[in-house]
Amino acid sequence: FKGPNQKAVDRARKAFLTGRSKSLEYRITQLKNLLRFVRERQNEIAEGLKKDLGRSEGGTPLYETLGLESEINLAVKYLKEWAAPRPVSKSMMTISDQVYIQPEPLGVVLVIGAWNYPWAVTIGPLIGAIAAGNAAVIKPSEVSSHTSKVMEDLLPLYLDKELYPVVTGGVTETQELLKQRFDHIFYTGNGTVAKIIMEAAAKHLTPTTLELGGKSPCYIDNNCDLAIACRRIAWGKYSNCGQTCIAPDYILCDPSMQDRVIEEIKKNIKDFYTEDPKKCMDYGRIINQRHFKRLMALLEGSTIAVGGENDESECYIGPTVLRDVKPDAKVMQEEIFGPLLPILTVSSADEAIKFINQREKPLALYIFTSDNKLIKRMIAETSSGGVVANDCLMHFSVSSLPFGGVGNSGMGHYHGKYGFDNLSHLRGCLIKQLKMEGVNKMRYPPHTADKLGWARFFILKHVDFGSLGRMVLLALMAVFVAVILQVTDHSTHVK
Repeated sequence: FKGPNQKAVDRARKAFLTGRSKSLEYRITQLKNLLRFVRERQNEIAEGLKKDLGRSEGGTPLYETLGLESEINLAVKYLKEWAAPRPVSKSMMTISDQVYIQPEPLGVVLVIGAWNYPWAVTIGPLIGAIAAGNAAVIKPSEVSSHTSKVMEDLLPLYLDKELYPVVTGGVTETQELLKQRFDHIFYTGNGTVAKIIMEAAAKHLTPTTLELGGKSPCYIDNNCDLAIACRRIAWGKYSNCGQTCIAPDYILCDPSMQDRVIEEIKKNIKDFYTEDPKKCMDYGRIINQRHFKRLMALLEGSTIAVGGENDESECYIGPTVLRDVKPDAKVMQEEIFGPLLPILTVSSADEAIKFINQREKPLALYIFTSDNKLIKRMIAETSSGGVVANDCLMHFSVSSLPFGGVGNSGMGHYHGKYGFDNLSHLRGCLIKQLKMEGVNKMRYPPHTADKLGWARFFILKHVDFGSLGRMVLLALMAVFVAVILQVTDHSTHVK
């Protein structure tokens, strides 16, 4: 017996094997249809997000759909260039050959989305999958159930529903889905589930892209405009109620700055979300009661400096700042993923770097300072998925940067051309002719010192030449063939 999800995977494989997604025109049509979907269905998208996350109408385009529109436009504009053969440098050995990289589709990609930005992190990878010519099975997160329903009901009205089916369900359905064979799995979520996905993928030797998270540090140097820094940090932390994989997880700063940081963040909370964030349209809600309880438990043993208000019936936790937090506090043992901002004090940049390096590699690292040398030093002496100096979250919106993690914060990356390449096989192609066989004498037995000398020259000599240079080298090659033929003939006579 085959369940509906398994049938959808079979249909996607069958559709891929027809070859229709290989055509660039077909891919562009599908991308344009996806763009039309995003634009025409703004209301349904916003409504689902309001029910799931308490997202405001203005927050939907800002945090979800504008970025998708930009990514689709980019893919449509550059697809011919991305998909074209990519010439590579040649050696003397390959001067007269065609040597290039040909991107080709992988096959059927499984995209498993997350609930926190359910459109951005589900449709984002899908754009790369479509652009690269794959079929894609789309599995939205069941946790953001209203959005999942919108995706299931409306996406098939715009896209080829055989090539890009939307499958839904919870843990059981996802486990069944993971038993199927895919050519790539793209998952956004947490490390625990990522390990299960990788294990399932290993059974079929399926490559995976894992977009995870972690505790992204935010270091504030004494030398910076604290008012602006705290404004940007408050925005980065409390957007989407802190449920952002690249949100600043905790602050590291000098003890002498702690009170000022608290005051500035408090001021910005009021500016952004009024005196009563609970009534503010732009302040969201925790996704569900399980996460609400998890976050409330993280507060244990820490001192609240700002906020702390909560209402379980509404899954509401106000923007909260914690002071004098110790490294062994509960709130420092896992990714927070909510509106709690711990401040830990460090006496120097050295101590901050040491603190960051003693922990798992985060998805993002934020540095606030006017000192360019310090920025360069922190980049050189730490490791993270991405780095932003003097702002938060903004690297996610830069399509010319790869977005992804390292170590525990994930593997693989996407956005723009990186998404296309990540979901393509970059196939190395060498096309020779059945001519100039004299050149090959140096590699055929019997192996002699003379032949080895020529081989050394040809293999180790890398050249960069235009068309004129090629003509000259081809002429040289002809001379060389004559010489090597003479040399080999001569050695034969000597013997």
